[in-house]
Parts: sequence; C-alpha cells; structure tokens
Amino acid sequence: MALIKQIRQRTGLAIGVIAGGLILFLLGGDLLSPNSTLLSSNQNIVGEIAGEDITLEEYSQKIEEFKFSFQQRTGRAPVEAEMVSVREQAWQAMIVERVFDEEYEKLGLTVSDAELVDMVQGKNIVPELRAQLVNPQTGQFDKNQLISFLQSLETADPAQQAFWAQQEQLFAQSRKRVKYDNLLATSEYATTAEAKMEYKAANSIADASILYIPYYVIPDGEVTISDSELTAYLNKNKEKFQVGNSANIEYVSFSILPSGQDSAEVISNITQLTEELKASTEDSAFVSRFSEVQFPFQTYRPGDQLPASLTSNVGEIQKGETYGPFITANSTYVTYKVTDQYSGTPRMRASHILFSTEGMDDAGKASVKDQAQSVLEEIKGGLAFAVAARQYGQDGTAQNGGDLGWFAKEDFVEPFANATYAARATGLLPSLVETEYGYHIIEVTEMPQSDYTKLAVLELELVASDATRDEAYRNADTFAAQSGNRNQFTENATDNNYRIIQANNVDANARNLNNLTNARSVIMWAFGDASIGEVSPVFELDNSYVVASLVAKKEEGDAKLEDVREQVKQQVMNEKKAAMIKEKISGKATLEEMKAVFEDASLNNLPDLRLSTSVIPGVGFAPKAIGALFSLKESGQITQSVQEDIGVVVARMNTLTLAGEIGDYTGYQTQLTQNASQRMSYQIMMALQDLADVKDYRYKFF
Repeated sequence: MALIKQIRQRTGLAIGVIAGGLILFLLGGDLLSPNSTLLSSNQNIVGEIAGEDITLEEYSQKIEEFKFSFQQRTGRAPVEAEMVSVREQAWQAMIVERVFDEEYEKLGLTVSDAELVDMVQGKNIVPELRAQLVNPQTGQFDKNQLISFLQSLETADPAQQAFWAQQEQLFAQSRKRVKYDNLLATSEYATTAEAKMEYKAANSIADASILYIPYYVIPDGEVTISDSELTAYLNKNKEKFQVGNSANIEYVSFSILPSGQDSAEVISNITQLTEELKASTEDSAFVSRFSEVQFPFQTYRPGDQLPASLTSNVGEIQKGETYGPFITANSTYVTYKVTDQYSGTPRMRASHILFSTEGMDDAGKASVKDQAQSVLEEIKGGLAFAVAARQYGQDGTAQNGGDLGWFAKEDFVEPFANATYAARATGLLPSLVETEYGYHIIEVTEMPQSDYTKLAVLELELVASDATRDEAYRNADTFAAQSGNRNQFTENATDNNYRIIQANNVDANARNLNNLTNARSVIMWAFGDASIGEVSPVFELDNSYVVASLVAKKEEGDAKLEDVREQVKQQVMNEKKAAMIKEKISGKATLEEMKAVFEDASLNNLPDLRLSTSVIPGVGFAPKAIGALFSLKESGQITQSVQEDIGVVVARMNTLTLAGEIGDYTGYQTQLTQNASQRMSYQIMMALQDLADVKDYRYKFF
C-alpha cells in the first residue's frame, strides 16, 4: 500500500471497470486455502530451497497470488492445463525470493516509489495492466480505466487493498529481476584475443578426406560383453546415468474420441447456425449465445493477426460477409462474420535503444548523448540494430532487440511519438530523439496502419457425445473391476483384445503418458500409495479412460545397472567395436587401404570443412575428429583413429587455408558478447538454484 496515497494525490477519477475483475479474484479460494484441513500439518513439505523447508501452505498461498494475477490478465479462472504454468511460476517466484533477494541486496538494486508509480500510472505502464485495460470500442489501452481504479483503492474493501499490495510487490520484483539480468548481460565482454580466435575458427578452411567407419560394420554377435564389464563402465561413468524419481507403468486406454455420428451432428448444427448468423442483425449477441469460445466477438487492430483458419481459407475478407464453416487445427468447427471494417486510430511498430539520463546533471546528459551518437554512427556503419539494442539498451526492451511492438501515438511521450509518426519510410531515424527519459535511437519497422476489423466468431467443439462416453466408461470400469492384480490385468487385456501400452521411466513430474496428455492423475497415483503390481481405478483423461498397473518404481540418484542396462550395453559395445575397428585398420598407410577393409565404410572429400563446425557432412556430430584434423601441420598427414558416438573417423588433410589477419575484430567481439549476454540470465538462474540446492517434492501433491 506504499503508493496508494501518492496515487490518490495524482489522480481524481471514479472507480474503473477493472474493480469488478479484481473482486472475482477474491472468490477463488479452494481446498488449498489456509483454513483447509489439507494444510493442517507442517509435515506437508513440497520442497526445500537454500536449506529451508517449503510447506504446502506457503506454496499454496503463492499459487493463489499467481492465480489472481492470471485472472486479472484474462478475466477468467485458469483451467487445469493452465494451472500447470501457474504453479511453476509460483515455484520459480519462491526460488527467486529466497535466492535472488540476497543478490539484490548485495548490489543495492531497488525499485523506488517514484519508479513504481511510473510503472502503474506513468509513462511506462507495465504490460500486464496495458493488456487488461483495453477499450472494447477502440481496441486501445484505456488509461482512464486504470486511473479510476487506482483512485478508488483508498476506499476499497481491505481484500482489494491487500490484493493490490501483492500486485505492487510482483511488479517491483519483476523490475528488479530485469535490472539484475540487464546488469549481468551488459557486463559480458569478449576480448580481442577471443574475437580473433572466433574469426580464425570460422574462416580457417580445410580440404580434407574423411573415412567414416560406422559401428555396424562389426556385427553385434561378434562382441562379447560380461556383466562385470557393464558394471565397471557404469561405475566409471555414473554422471552419465543419473536418474530421477521414475516409474514403469502399463496401461490400457479406452478411447472417448467423437464418433462419426458425433461429428455429423456438430457439422449439421454449425451449418444451420451459420445460415442464421448470415441473416442476423445482432452479430455480437448471436455468437455470445451460441459460440463455444471465450471471446466470440473481437476487434483486430493493426498488427494483430487474424485467425489462421480464416486467412488460410479466404483471400480477401469483405465487410458483412460470412465465411465458413471451417475445421480448425484444434478439431473444432468455426464460422466468421466480418461485422465491421473501419479506419481507426493509427498504430505503427518501432524499435529503440534507450540511453537513460534520469537524475543526471547537464554534464552527465552531455556524456550520455555523446555515447548515444557514437552508437548511432556504428549502426549507420552496418552494426545490426537488434545487436546494438541488446548491448546498449537500458530498459526492458533491450533483450528483445529494442522491439516496442505495435503502438498508437498517444501511447508514448510526445517527442518520441512525434518523431516516429513523422517518419516517411521504415528504417533508422537519422538523429537521436530526446525525451524526459534520455536519448533514443529509433528504427521504424512498420509504418502507421489504421485498418480495424471486427469479427463475430461462431465456433463449436467436436466432442464425444454422452452415449459415446458412457460406452467407453462401461468397458473401462468392467476391465478395472475384473483385474485385481497385474497378472489378471494382463490376462483380461489379452482375452478382450485390449492393447497393453508400456510407459517406462516416467518422471515423477511428468504430465503425459506417451501420447496421452494431461495424465497427471495416473502419475500421481503411481507415485502415491500404489504398490508394485497394483491395478488402478478408472482415470478420465482428455480423450480416453485409462486403467493402469504399476510395474516398478525407481528412486532418485545413481542409476542401477538393471535400470540402464541397454544404454550401458550400447556404450560398452561401441567401445569394443571401436577397438576392433582400430585393430583391423592398424598398419594401413592410406585411407583407401583402410576403407578396403570394410565394405560399408565411406570415404568422401570435403573441400570446405571449417574449424568452427562440429558436424561432418555425411557423417554427423564429430567434434573430436574435426579437432584432430585441424591439429595436423602438413598436407597429406592422417589423423589417428578417432572414436565418436556414431563410429570411427580417420581424416586426411589435403590442403589447409588459414584465415588471414584482418584490421578490425569488433564484429566478432560484438557477436561473442551478444551470445554470452543472451545465455547469461538462464545460466545465472541455474547456478544460483544449484548453489541453493533446490529440492522439489511437488510431484507428491500436484
């Protein structure tokens, strides 16, 4: 609530339309609320972060925060498939809070009250609020709605105030992370020596002859492998064979996909409704009543993509015309009516690079302007705009190459908007643009467009009828009732010609079983109280009923030989075959003589193999062989036999053309820096999680 007083002093309008949406968020309490009996014990531990246990109650409260946020963005509660993402966001947020907050404090990273005010009602309103507060008549962000809501907060009920306080915290936390990532990304630097090495690797070219001897030239039957050899290999290479909590499951699936009769009924319905839509004078009301999509009446602004099922079937749409029905990629049937086409507020697209001058005196601003001008000259000289934006940009668009997306003139401060909308063509603006935030380098990527389209969308889902579902359930329930253990499960499936499907090494956090999506209920059963050989009750999935049997469970840690026997056996066999191949070609002086030993070996000449590559055309991934080739000093030399994952490779250097010296390695430095910057955020996150020793037991509960 730190900002409510400031916001009230700066606004003066009544409550806006989003208040009702926020009230809906407060109705979302469920069995995971703090008062639930499910949360009565501190023994419900969902994980551990930096040595601290995370209880189910704590995690559930964080889930509720992100669930509310989802509802604010979309105006609806998330369905179960979307809750997967909500729960993951909540978990990652808990890691960030415990792991990153200490980093922020060390670096002095903060978000000031003034900055947060700017994020929620100033010139840089956060995208989450912009996306929600769109005027349905204009299709544009309506700031008045936001101001009205913020003004109302001081007299709102405590629950709404508490929710907004949570939102403030989320906005601030997100901004700190952006600052942290940008700070690390811009700290990356590639030396001239590194750039020179990169240049030489990319431009040193070998004309080489490559002998490739695949492992299958030695029949498996000629290789003898003992269990002791497998055990020795596994003990030596434990890091290659780590396993998580996993299970082997067998199941029988009873399809509840729509029948031919179900499909014919939907086609008949939408055909009739399409004719009625053509004659309708109240398109919005009609599709709101009959359509089975969330938002059946939509305005498409410049930059918005029309539905693919419309554009792929119709060349040029006309106002008043009705198109369809078409079948969509989601197996629904859809008809579109073009309710209106009109010229509205122009929108355009641009990218920018911001050099911030906030809080600086005149001398500081002059220095920043010189830097911005220097970068502008670099871009004019050929430096890619997106690369420059990622390297020099000082706002949240930097990581996206400076892209601002599509915007209306009133969305931005006047100097910026005037400069972009004055452009006569796409491309780089020749001069810097100064605003209250600093100096901008701007590239116009799309010229202003003003064509708006309103579509009424009539969409019907193709789903199984009750009769189809009832028949599938009866079969599944009978099968489950008659299968008291795994042996009976197998016998009954065989007697009824049901196919038993195996799902091996199923991860404890998996949500799918082979091609069965949203099968989390089956997996939770397997990792819950189910015992080996037990048969499950009937589970209802998206398009089928499933009855499963638990075959085996594996604990997290080093793999046992029985768990990875086939993988280990393949590796040992490859090693033995490589040794046999090397022995057979030992003493041969030329690649041609070596090839003659094996009929299935291949010998090819490659005139332009580069040091920077890791793949040999016609062979595959072979970085060790390429490294060995480029280590040769003279033409005609032959490498030792090199064992790769795909076989044995021997190479001959015919000629080597080394990269010549160049006067400027800046481009390679920039590219190396950019690549490292793009990886930085993820690498830091993984490193800090590793240091925090994050342990995840959520699979027991969700």
